[in-house]
Amino acid sequence: MRSDLETAINEWHASVNAGDLQRSANAVGDPIVVLGPKGAGPITSTQFAEWVERSGITLIPRSWHPVSERLMVVEQDATWPQGPQGPQNAKPARVATVFRASAGKITAALRLPELRTALKLAYICREMAATE
Repeated sequence: MRSDLETAINEWHASVNAGDLQRSANAVGDPIVVLGPKGAGPITSTQFAEWVERSGITLIPRSWHPVSERLMVVEQDATWPQGPQGPQNAKPARVATVFRASAGKITAALRLPELRTALKLAYICREMAATE
């Protein structure tokens, strides 16, 4: 049986990869905390859907790393329609995202350039939450 966290992450990937703006907005909390190459912070679910449309990103999960009941790191292959090698990125970039979920929605998606860094951040987040 899948956990609520895994179900929320699967829905997040399905909605983003389909480029479905309404489904993407519904898959995340309002706000959702994001981290990526262009910055970090809370954004609305509408702003998240706008990012899905603007980026055109596809993220294919490759490995799953549970951290706690609410946190998981997922290593992914990322591609963009306008990648560095022209109209279609010939080779996916390997990235890792720290996901947090609550009430069946993704409330944080922190994308980092490598698995090791994402795992370190996830463990720090877990320890911070445990001491609240």
